[in-house]
Amino acid sequence: MSRTRNAALLLAAVALLALAGCSGKDKEQADNPGGAVIRTTQDPNGLRGAALDRPYAMPAQTLTDTAGNSFNLVTSTKKPVTLVFFGYTNCPDVCPTVMADVASALTKLDEPVRDQVQVLFITTDPSRDTGPVMRKYLDRFDPAFVGLTGSLTEIKTIAKAVGVPVEGMKKLPSGGYEVGHGAQVLGFGKTDKANVLWLSNAAIGDLAHDFGKLVADNQ
Repeated sequence: MSRTRNAALLLAAVALLALAGCSGKDKEQADNPGGAVIRTTQDPNGLRGAALDRPYAMPAQTLTDTAGNSFNLVTSTKKPVTLVFFGYTNCPDVCPTVMADVASALTKLDEPVRDQVQVLFITTDPSRDTGPVMRKYLDRFDPAFVGLTGSLTEIKTIAKAVGVPVEGMKKLPSGGYEVGHGAQVLGFGKTDKANVLWLSNAAIGDLAHDFGKLVADNQ
């Protein structure tokens, strides 16, 4: 298979899988990915995630953490590596799987390395995800994970800036609702640029390898 063919297949896979969201029903977005990340190549630096040909810059916007304090996405992220995921606590499948995988991968790193990584969970469902609700949810995975909220407009703006599609609420027959969103984890370095992302089906071993390498590369 040619190099061009390989790149085309990888691009198609990222465009579709990154849009899986919690409901697994984003056919319309897959047909028209919009803000989805599709500029990917195999990483020449040995990372196992999808490398971005054009890095995403972290927006210098301020949200609110689970304790009610202001949290700026640039000035409040003090560690060399920041991992960002958009999701919500009522997400039935993808969100808990991704958060559990990230937490598990971090446990595979030596503590001094693990301490150089900050994980941000930005809710896509701010009307239900209050600070206490997010804190209780994130503590199931790792008490060090930071939960952030704001208005849905603010969150959509931030998500769009880093290539993550976020839908509004979709009512369910049960009377509840779900929120479609991209399921990728973005990896930012000390320059507040993301050069790599991982899809929701990334292997825990690959995540651990890449998290450790990002820390080493950002010292």
